[in-house]
Amino acid sequence: MLQSSVWKLKGFLFFFHSSMTILVSYMPIYFQSQGLSGSQIGSLLAIGPAAAIIAQPFWGFMSDKWKTVKRVLLICLTSALGAGFLLFQMTEFFLLMAMMTVFFSFTSPVGGLGDSLAQKVSVRTNVSFGSIRMWGSLGFGISSLVGGYIFAIIGIGNIYYVYAFFLVIAALFCFLSPDSAPSKKPVQLINALKLAKNGKLALFLAMILTISLTHRMNDSFIGLFIIAIGGSESYIGWAWFIGVLTEAAVFAFSYYWLKQFHPLTLIHFAAILYTIRWILMSVVPDPNLVLAIQVLHGICFGIFYLTAFQFVGRLIPEELESTGHLLFIAVFFGFAGVIGSILGGNIIDLFNPRTLYMVMTVFSVIGVFGSFIYRAYYFRSDEGKKELEKLRST
Repeated sequence: MLQSSVWKLKGFLFFFHSSMTILVSYMPIYFQSQGLSGSQIGSLLAIGPAAAIIAQPFWGFMSDKWKTVKRVLLICLTSALGAGFLLFQMTEFFLLMAMMTVFFSFTSPVGGLGDSLAQKVSVRTNVSFGSIRMWGSLGFGISSLVGGYIFAIIGIGNIYYVYAFFLVIAALFCFLSPDSAPSKKPVQLINALKLAKNGKLALFLAMILTISLTHRMNDSFIGLFIIAIGGSESYIGWAWFIGVLTEAAVFAFSYYWLKQFHPLTLIHFAAILYTIRWILMSVVPDPNLVLAIQVLHGICFGIFYLTAFQFVGRLIPEELESTGHLLFIAVFFGFAGVIGSILGGNIIDLFNPRTLYMVMTVFSVIGVFGSFIYRAYYFRSDEGKKELEKLRST
């Protein structure tokens, strides 16, 4: 019965990530159409990740505390729908900043909670996590392609109505989806706070920050970059579609490649690919070649995110799994998003979008070295030594 209802969870992920396409891909264009500068857009885009830094671990802890992911998801989805309506009625910059905080306090935890629910359901149903999560990527990619044509017809000013359409359908699928199995261990705030003393977790999150920073810079400004080199809104849609389609393929076959390599080896590989990707973007002469380079998006992000998300589960107690997942999401999309949006917006104002990708290359190189340093540290720990002994005996 539970296994047959997995398709409802896939439907939720598909339509929620479809709604997120509208925000990630077209919100910068919307703000630009409202007359905001690059630095103002960067500041507004930083509000969402800043709110996520607090909101994501909070809602993750509440889902562990209440022993339900589904009900927390429904609270966040319905609240985001109402807050979004108010947000897109505003034009005053400081009011926009305040409303963005409220809006993303409910929007930002949904992706991580959805992934956490998918991970838990995949274990209970013996269905691979990647085969469930790929539907979120498909939703993101398809709506990014369709969204470009929709906005070319109805105008970017109607962004909320397209966003709300996808979000309402996502909420309906979420209502029908299975919930997580509650942990038998009680969850107290003091237990969650102890995660701050987890050295392996803290260093792992610090290591991924340099790579996720470049990823979030690209998320925020690839639309402006495409327009700067002569592309249109439809090119933005195609860029996201191609990138996320390859991402979905990586997720779909994750059952096979995850078993072949250690997670930290896969993280090395993804970090190196990110570096190659940003080098290519920094020299690309026209938007058509950007579409070709976007194939690397799915490979880089698909391997890096899926591997890191599941590796976090090794570093935290089972009863705090959602809290740990949302803490990881807060770093990947929150901290990295704040720094990336502000820094990226100012680089564009002072120089140009191409310079931004040169800076991203430097950060990704730091991430490559960081991943090797963390690997050496991890395999010196007790857990790492046990893993090495197990690998050598097989």
